Amino acid sequence: MKRLFASLLLLACGQLAAQDFDYRLSATPVARDVYAFIGKTEDFDTVNGGNIVNTAFIVAPQGVIVIDSGPSLRYGQQMRQAIGRVTDKPVALVINTHHHPDHFLGNQAYADVPIGALADTRQGITSDGNAFAENLFRMSGDWMKGTEVQAPTRTLQAGELEVAGRKLHLIALDGHTGADLVVLDVASGVLFAGDLAFNGRAPTTPHADVAHWLAALDRLEALTRDSGFTALVPGHGAVTRDAAPLRQTRAWLNWLTQTLRDAARDGLDMNDLLARPLPPQFAELPVAASEYRRSVGHLFPAAEQAALEGK
Repeated sequence: MKRLFASLLLLACGQLAAQDFDYRLSATPVARDVYAFIGKTEDFDTVNGGNIVNTAFIVAPQGVIVIDSGPSLRYGQQMRQAIGRVTDKPVALVINTHHHPDHFLGNQAYADVPIGALADTRQGITSDGNAFAENLFRMSGDWMKGTEVQAPTRTLQAGELEVAGRKLHLIALDGHTGADLVVLDVASGVLFAGDLAFNGRAPTTPHADVAHWLAALDRLEALTRDSGFTALVPGHGAVTRDAAPLRQTRAWLNWLTQTLRDAARDGLDMNDLLARPLPPQFAELPVAASEYRRSVGHLFPAAEQAALEGK
């Protein structure tokens, strides 16, 4: 009876927390004038409201640079309020690292300032944004109330970019999606890796090209060996001062690829594959079981086709 009462109490507390629609965003200092909002290592649900993502901002001499805007209008609004508690400087630019909804559906709160992204990310948000928003409404409920797609208004390219007196180095990669933008803040040495890097959470693969992703991880790890590097902000999970999230993401992708390849070669079907237990190194990773199931659905058909073609 006591266990039942405790479970009901926890459920009630969770529902109450969800009903106030407060993400309780707190800016975590990463370096001087660089801050991040660290999301939960969970799936979307009606309690967390989609707060499973890392967003960030840089306080530049003449304004604020925002990196990803979160999963909803409410999040974007509360993020902007939280930034205002750190600095009264205006937002100069919002950067969307890629076109997954937890990274751009807060754009609406920044509709009065330039929003930049790679060309393919802009296209992806324009073409898929409404479907993404509808899906998050189903998963996160009324946290999403009022959220509409606000596509980026500015096309960004790889290379040096000065914003509000702050120099950024933009690196255009792909692998997690068809266009993944990595941002290096030159002054602080902080590397914003977007969803090319997951830390303490299983990676998601709905638009992944794993071979390209692995190549991107190699390039990012090389950047962490530069003398000016100080911190890595992954798309999900804790900030680190080393390349650990890149190595963890690589280990998962290599294991996943080999598992799918071996199963296809051995003539197993999808049900056989899903019945396999996760290896010990990944079994306790948050959302590993659900992301494995999704990845099998996303990637196994291609592995089967490659096996049939003898590749």
